[in-house]
Amino acid sequence: MQTPSVSKNLNKLIIVAALGYFVDIYDLLLFGVERTDSLNTILPIQFPNISEANLKILNATYGKLLLNWQMFGMLIGGIFWGILGDKKGRLSVLFGSILVYSIANILNGMVESTDTYMVLRFISGFGLAGELGAGITLVSESMSKEKRGYGTMIVATVGVFGAVVAGFMGDVITNWRYSFYLGGAMGLALLILRIGVFESGMFHSIKTDVKIKKGNFLQLFSSKKNIIKYLSIIFVTVPVWYVMGTLVLFSPELSEKLGLAPKAISAGRAIMCAYAGITVGDIVSGLISQLLKSRKKTFVIFLSLTVIGTILYFTFGGSSPFIFYSIVGFIGFATGYWAVFISTASELFGTNIRATATTTAPNFVRGSTIFISLLLDSIISIFCVDKLQATIITGCIIISLGFIALYFLEETFNKDLNYVEE
Repeated sequence: MQTPSVSKNLNKLIIVAALGYFVDIYDLLLFGVERTDSLNTILPIQFPNISEANLKILNATYGKLLLNWQMFGMLIGGIFWGILGDKKGRLSVLFGSILVYSIANILNGMVESTDTYMVLRFISGFGLAGELGAGITLVSESMSKEKRGYGTMIVATVGVFGAVVAGFMGDVITNWRYSFYLGGAMGLALLILRIGVFESGMFHSIKTDVKIKKGNFLQLFSSKKNIIKYLSIIFVTVPVWYVMGTLVLFSPELSEKLGLAPKAISAGRAIMCAYAGITVGDIVSGLISQLLKSRKKTFVIFLSLTVIGTILYFTFGGSSPFIFYSIVGFIGFATGYWAVFISTASELFGTNIRATATTTAPNFVRGSTIFISLLLDSIISIFCVDKLQATIITGCIIISLGFIALYFLEETFNKDLNYVEE
């Protein structure tokens, strides 16, 4: 039975991890919300007398490029912060990562060129990469195996609501620069709340043991079993980022191809609707995984719903803006198994590489945006199809890989986490 002081510290840890993920998601999706306005300000400075038609083309081109730089930063940062979390402790990542992306966020609001924008999106992505993994690792290692799913559910639910706020702020704040300033300020304020949060007891128990290899990224690939576990948890969740990084983020362009009028769909509102759905989905998926006592069965349910949502998107998305936003909300709910994903990622590996696995897996999922983008462009080039058709084919491939990965994924519910990988 937990003492009042232990229970109080655990509650604070969950709150701090949840708010950290909230700021993380706010910044991550803020670029998508402010992409059009920010580039419409910056591009005319670089290209004076640019026509409206060319500005629209360049906006989409640079938007994809900037997103890829951000995701590349997350890939590199995920490895860096994950290793640091296993070698120096989970708290070092919680403080370091939020400081990096908060400062980068503020500087993002001052950019005047796309080159500077790329550098700062890379740094922002690098900083953002450590937040979720470190928080979830701490929560998972501090709670009982029967209830830790509820803890990660709370963190994920509060966190993804940050995207809803980002979308709302995109409509409310008329100057895109102020949106970035606000994100940076929230991150710096969160640093104060982190004072007094305790390190994981499981990490403390192995911290001084020099015989145990800690934070060895290559250990995730040291055996066939580890490779299958690691790749399975990544690929089962890549469909989430196909939906968010393609169908939702580029909804203004795709909605036109589906038959809606130009500018009928706002990226900010689409993101807000999608993440409102994800917020509900994370609560429901977390509860279902606890009630069914199975992570895998929950993945089956929500991956199946993702298939339905994707079909609805391409079949009825061009009917009207209301129907489009409604479908985006549903498909957001369908991909709301992120809470179960991060729970499973933290449960798959031992204490000595848990932070590495839990931090890198989400960032490889997010970084799959680069792979998805390359795949989409390749399909357009090889099969000579338009962007809409290529997006459909890409979705079929990505979701199919998700189901294949699910087949090989290990069930982790009720697993004892107090062990190390040999």
